[in-house]
Amino acid sequence: MTKDLLSISDLSRDDIRLLILEAVDMKAGGQNWCSLLERKNLALIFEKPSLRTRVSFEIAMRQLGGNALYLSPAEVGLGSRESTPDVARVLSRYVDVIAARTFAHRTVELLAQYSSVPVINALSDLEHPCQALADLLTIYEKKGELRGLTLAYIGDGNNVANSLMLAAALTGMDFRIASPAGYQVQEGILQLARDYATSNGAGICCTEDPALAVTRADVVYTDVWTSMGQEAEREQRRQVFAGYQINSKLLSLASADVILMHPLPAHHGEEVAEGILDSPHSVVFDQAENRMHIQKALLAGMLGGLDISLTK
Repeated sequence: MTKDLLSISDLSRDDIRLLILEAVDMKAGGQNWCSLLERKNLALIFEKPSLRTRVSFEIAMRQLGGNALYLSPAEVGLGSRESTPDVARVLSRYVDVIAARTFAHRTVELLAQYSSVPVINALSDLEHPCQALADLLTIYEKKGELRGLTLAYIGDGNNVANSLMLAAALTGMDFRIASPAGYQVQEGILQLARDYATSNGAGICCTEDPALAVTRADVVYTDVWTSMGQEAEREQRRQVFAGYQINSKLLSLASADVILMHPLPAHHGEEVAEGILDSPHSVVFDQAENRMHIQKALLAGMLGGLDISLTK
């Protein structure tokens, strides 16, 4: 087992399947997991605030019998008050695992490089692997499978889209993404996803047409048009993405039993029409809950001996 989870591509298809099955079992209360990580400690280093990431990791660790310590930006000052390599080397002497939510992906890479304990990317500007794992768990729960499904992502080719595209390709789901020109996923991510898709019998489709992406899709997914750190672009982005809103008309093009997903927080009336997240198709709150369950499985795999082999 290699040490870190910085990208969803650090997991194999079999790793992902095992994590999902373990998360399903944990969620159902199938075994007594309450002392699995007894005396283990998790450090949460956050440069960005979060509701779901912090609470899900803290509760996950505590439900497994371990402890979680939240470190705010002011307490750590990654790269400013103290160098990232020094933070990594110090925390490695105190804790058993680090989860970092950072602005720059390079920060989590440095933490992993200099840390002797596992580092989990809890969000960076490049990827959000924990969110993608929770999304796969939710799709598996609702559909009973992953392979052969069609997932349509509408909106900004951001960190969530990057991880979701890779995750879909790894697990044999067809992935369609509709983004405006200039806001597509990075070419390197797209090429890697296409390689995975070829190996797993899946397809990748990139378009600027939301209707084309959504037609007969099993899953429709969107995210905010303006992420943290992009506030200065908000008005420009609202204009560019105006035709990319998920509403009843667009959703009607998908399969009759389509599920609607969003990682939250949502800007109601922007990327999603008012009330659409309360529709029968929406699974966004199951999706949010599943952050905790999949992270329990991940932490158990890293620290408690589940047969998960992270591969880089």
